[in-house]
Amino acid sequence: MEEFEIIGPSDQAALLAISTPEIVAAVRTALTEIGYKVHVVESHEQFDFRYNQTNYVVVVIEETFAGADSLENPSLRMMQNLPMSQRRHSTVFLLGPSMETMNTMQAFAQSVHCVLNVSELPMFSELVQKTMAENELFLTSFCDIQRRVHQKPA
Repeated sequence: MEEFEIIGPSDQAALLAISTPEIVAAVRTALTEIGYKVHVVESHEQFDFRYNQTNYVVVVIEETFAGADSLENPSLRMMQNLPMSQRRHSTVFLLGPSMETMNTMQAFAQSVHCVLNVSELPMFSELVQKTMAENELFLTSFCDIQRRVHQKPA
């Protein structure tokens, strides 16, 4: 099992649920270059445990992670079934050969923020930055209201 880098309060953490070594290397490199601390898990149980221990900003799941069928991927299903209060803090990417890169309907159907075909992996870094910016813009109003509600009156 891989040693995990310690995540500090100001760090941006990413969790990878990818089985293909070439894809792990490419995604890890891309995320590291744009400032993320990356954790890679090897099983669905590890994914569940790690996700519930750390606030991951980016989550990347391979559709056939750990030999799972793309329709019954336990890690993807876990993310899809999380309540929005837990899930909104992560931006979820789904990678696979059956994915059509940046297809919003396919992403919506899979309950993820972005889908990416593995053949277009070289553009992963740009997609992460674009998707993160769009997600942040979308959630800005919600987060502002949530902060105001939780602030104590002076």
